[in-house]
Amino acid sequence: MKIPGERVMLTKWIQGSHFVVRVQVEGVIPQSDPSEPCLEPDTVRLLDELQHLADAGDIEALAKHGEVYVRRSA
Repeated sequence: MKIPGERVMLTKWIQGSHFVVRVQVEGVIPQSDPSEPCLEPDTVRLLDELQHLADAGDIEALAKHGEVYVRRSA
């Protein structure tokens, strides 16, 4: 069941040990409480999966979902 409301794109950041990934996900501004966009369960599961990939250091898999920014050594 989808949450009724306006669909908007949100930027979320996933952090790994030496990189971050910027992903675009769909959020919903619910009709019942338009004060803040929320995420549907499928989107939350995707973000959890991406965090597991980041924890494992799988940059190649993460790059399929968003832009990866790797920290350069000083």
